[in-house]
Amino acid sequence: MLTSIRGLLAATVLAGGMLASPAFADETDPPKDIEITGYVSGVTDYRWRGLSYSGGDFAVQGQINVGHSSGLYAGLWASSLEQDALDIYGSAELDVYAGWSGDVASGLTADVGVTWYTYPNGTAPGLPGNYFEPYASLSTGLGPVTAKVGVNYAWKQDALGGEDNFYVFGDLGTSIPGTPIDLNAHLGYTDGALSPKFLTSVIAAADAEDLSLITTDGGFDYSVGATYNINDNLSVGVSYVGVDGYSYDGFSNDAVVGTVKLAF
Repeated sequence: MLTSIRGLLAATVLAGGMLASPAFADETDPPKDIEITGYVSGVTDYRWRGLSYSGGDFAVQGQINVGHSSGLYAGLWASSLEQDALDIYGSAELDVYAGWSGDVASGLTADVGVTWYTYPNGTAPGLPGNYFEPYASLSTGLGPVTAKVGVNYAWKQDALGGEDNFYVFGDLGTSIPGTPIDLNAHLGYTDGALSPKFLTSVIAAADAEDLSLITTDGGFDYSVGATYNINDNLSVGVSYVGVDGYSYDGFSNDAVVGTVKLAF
């Protein structure tokens, strides 16, 4: 049942660009109101809302985002996955997203859109892993601190066991003056098919052969971390991640996660 909720990690995104010669720069450069950004990164553990989807192992991840001056954007995010027992999800996760971001008041920025979580080489018939999840958030500055609150809601879909899922979160971030170090903190709460208390209680019930251990209660996840910006493109980071529910090594235990990221 657990494996039909969401995949356990990984896909590799490789992005490359072609350098235009000066003679043809005007023909090959994207319009000035279009901006293409992205990154590739390595993480010691793929943690999503507190739970590990790489079995506690290393994962390679990446993103390509195309933004327009109107605030509209679309992109792809991918990660390598840990192979699950039923081969529902395969070895890769590819998230396709689109939305709009812009100022809705002085100092207040909104971001609304939808993500399609998809697993291109999952093979198990009758057990789809793909599902949609709309999202919305507001962010602002509080002196030297940036703050963001948001909500994600996935309606009832086959990949969620015919249930829905609600996620609400808050993020804080700041920089240490005079240093290349950024600090961040995150708190989230999941209620529904992807609740950490539900997912870990399913494991507990299976281990103990006692279905009464299964709970549908919601649960919190949290993290605190720091990033060292080596230059404008390269950074390294470390975070401490925790989550509610039963603690299982490589899935729901508290963990320290390291990251190396190259942006372009």
